[in-house]
Amino acid sequence: MPVLALVSAVLAVGFEQFVQWRYGAAGMVGLVLLTVGTKARNHTVSSAGAVLLALLLAGPAL
Repeated sequence: MPVLALVSAVLAVGFEQFVQWRYGAAGMVGLVLLTVGTKARNHTVSSAGAVLLALLLAGPAL
C-alpha cells in the first residue's frame, strides 16, 4: 500500500497548491481550518473553514 499512500499525498499537495494559487492565503487558511476541524472532530472549526472556502468560491472572479 505504499503506492496508494504516495498517490494520495501527491494529490493532497497538488490540491493545496491549487487552492493557494487560486485563492491565496485566505484559501489556505480555510483549507487548514477545514482539515484540522475534520480530523479533530471539531464542528466549529471545520464549519468556519467551510464557510471561508464557500465565501471565496462564491465571490466575484478577479
